Amino acid sequence: MARQLPVLNTAPVMQPTSTRKSNVRQGTWIELATIVWMTIEAGVAITVGFATRSVSLQGFGIDSIVELIAGGILLWRLLVEQRGGSVERIEQAERRAAWVTAISLFALAVYIVGDSAGAFITRTRPESSWWGVGLAVAAAIIMPLLWQGKLRVAKRIGSAALKADAACSVTCAYMSLTLLAGLLLNRFFGWWWADPLAALVLVYFLVQEGREALHEARTGEACSCGEDNCCLEVKKVDAQEQTTIE
Repeated sequence: MARQLPVLNTAPVMQPTSTRKSNVRQGTWIELATIVWMTIEAGVAITVGFATRSVSLQGFGIDSIVELIAGGILLWRLLVEQRGGSVERIEQAERRAAWVTAISLFALAVYIVGDSAGAFITRTRPESSWWGVGLAVAAAIIMPLLWQGKLRVAKRIGSAALKADAACSVTCAYMSLTLLAGLLLNRFFGWWWADPLAALVLVYFLVQEGREALHEARTGEACSCGEDNCCLEVKKVDAQEQTTIE
């Protein structure tokens, strides 16, 4: 028998109980994979970033910690439902993940702006490192795969928080490409200013990501662009999917 499971303000999803449980389990495994990768990503980026005085690597690593924290809370949200928790507890976990992510991302953006300004003023020349380049390439490959998996499960179970987390993953992929450009320009051409400049470009992604998380925390709706009309489009898509299922 199909049952209705409303989660926050996303469109209700109609599906057999066994199918939903399978989707939640799949989401749990994807989040576990995300946490493992974010741990590796944060460790390498922060260690190499501070060792080579690379502002962009430091910012990328700290962003990984933010996503690691949010991913841990989201994993808790999925485990709550997997173990038969109430809708109220699931909603609480979703909102908490969004608030933590939003506040952390805005704080990180402020940190990067200050650190980049200091690098420009002091003309700090970061050392080149193949470790950073390798990390950026790996993230550019892995994050889109995680994004697709999270988005697919989020639509099936109607999770606003998981949709927001999927947006974080694809944003991380864009950030890794920006990071890679800055590191390569510094390594091959000696353009020391490319590193803090790449870090400042990361701020744009961080602010957008923070706005989306803040919107989701306040309304329970997740968007990939942070705009109200985008949320309406997401609702239309979800409604069409529900009609198809029925």
